[in-house]
Amino acid sequence: MSAHLQNAVVTCFGDAYAGIDPELRPATRPEFGHLQSNLPLRLAGPLGLAPREIGARLLDAVHLGDLATAELAGAGFLNLTWSPAVLGEAVGDLLTDPHLGVPTPAAPQRVVVDYSSPNVAKQMHVGHLRSTVIGDALARVLAYAGHEVVRQNHLGDWGTQFGMLVEELLGEDLHDPAAVADLEMSELLALYQRAKARFDDDPGFAGSARRRVVALQSGDPTTLALWQALVDASMAEFDATYSRLGVLLTRDDFDGESRYNPQLPGVVDDLRASGLLTESAGALVVYPDGFTGRDGAPLPLIVRKADGGFGYAATDLATIRHRVDDLAVDRVVYVVDHRQSHHFDMVFAVARAAGWLPDSVEVQHISFGTVLGPDGRPFKTRSGETVTLTSLLDDAEEAVAARYDNPEVVRAVANAAVKYADLSNHLARDYVFDVARMSATTGETGPYLQYAHARVCSILTRAPQQTYPSTSSGHRAVGSLSHAAEQRLALELAGFAAVVAKVADTLEPHHLTAYLYGLATALTTFYENCPVLKADGEVRQTRLALCEVTRRVLSEGLGLLGIEAPQRM
Repeated sequence: MSAHLQNAVVTCFGDAYAGIDPELRPATRPEFGHLQSNLPLRLAGPLGLAPREIGARLLDAVHLGDLATAELAGAGFLNLTWSPAVLGEAVGDLLTDPHLGVPTPAAPQRVVVDYSSPNVAKQMHVGHLRSTVIGDALARVLAYAGHEVVRQNHLGDWGTQFGMLVEELLGEDLHDPAAVADLEMSELLALYQRAKARFDDDPGFAGSARRRVVALQSGDPTTLALWQALVDASMAEFDATYSRLGVLLTRDDFDGESRYNPQLPGVVDDLRASGLLTESAGALVVYPDGFTGRDGAPLPLIVRKADGGFGYAATDLATIRHRVDDLAVDRVVYVVDHRQSHHFDMVFAVARAAGWLPDSVEVQHISFGTVLGPDGRPFKTRSGETVTLTSLLDDAEEAVAARYDNPEVVRAVANAAVKYADLSNHLARDYVFDVARMSATTGETGPYLQYAHARVCSILTRAPQQTYPSTSSGHRAVGSLSHAAEQRLALELAGFAAVVAKVADTLEPHHLTAYLYGLATALTTFYENCPVLKADGEVRQTRLALCEVTRRVLSEGLGLLGIEAPQRM
């Protein structure tokens, strides 16, 4: 359609306007057809003509044949309406395309998606929800769009706290790594709280804990064995949480900070050799160009602290080197909350200045807002503590449990409620965790979309299996779509490939949630106005084809969000 309008522009106004984008957009109202373009309005200035005169000339010059009809409306809009036969053909194409129109990219990328990142020996909490859910959805979409995705879960499994924890284990006569590895997360949390209290109150214990850190970094066998046991115990808990939430992270994706500890001295040495490193009050820092404080003074990125310890920046720089040099990535996506934006900007700038991050590699920090409680403040328990992720999921399951007998359906619907509520918000915005609203089966919610999928499955289950013979052009023989509700549904279905491409490019999942909600509402209108099983002949076959493609798009689309699509609810 765009090409036809572009040719008409050249015919009317010459080669100077060749290649102009008609900027076709879905019509805002049914009476405006299927697509709209404001091309006459945009050409009015350069051409010095009235928009409606430009539109009239374009209509005379455009040759759409049986493809569509076009009309001039308003101050200078072109309204275009696909022919019923073309819409039926589009449905027929989708019917037999296993990838629903999503093309293979000309240049597939190798993409690291860094997300979730819990801390060993600590429970996952509300602060991990968005990173986990958003990162999982982005990884799914990028893979579906044809890219090679490397999932990385950058665990907090190194640092001062582990000297403290190991020292506490030894002080409590817990020397057996196997027993430590069997500890549940509640026991690990209690261990951490006891160790932290002693660290704060007992200078002797604090000194021993610091020496234990040195022993850990030096590879002391006893210390390393207990540290590994703590990691194993935590990973078992993380595995259970990811499985419950339906997140595609496994132990193979765990990429702990400990991995990079041996590389940190080399990071310092190489930064020094490149002339980027500066000493400041005993610390070793880099002053990347363009970063200043409120007073205009250059801001430092601390690579090694004054006490000789390494900061997060050193680990993040080593991580970038690994991903570029060893994983050979084209793109790295960090799904981390907005409070880390400045840190990542500085790390990326230093990595590029050092030559570790070539211009050919794209790095993106996908920041996001905060999950708020009912009071509109960051979510806390009544006692002021951070809400655990497990308790959030428990609340969601409790909210939907009364409606279903099947525990698997309860979990699927609860997860849909939580994930859709998160992903349907613009990433930068905070949102309120309102379990009653997000678990409703009406309105823009995950359960509503699941119901739409179950409804269309019910129709198909009650119909005999259909066959759709090929036409001479290779398309499936789906009849013309004469009813407005059929046409609207077909138009929504045809937009799936474009929205997948948009999310893969922008990394903004709310475009997909909005698309699926629009598809579900179009299905509802179709269901109410176009009988399927009571129809006869070609009409029945055509409507069943629409149902089958809708089922597949809803199932695939929900799957890209990490949401299950039950056949029955």
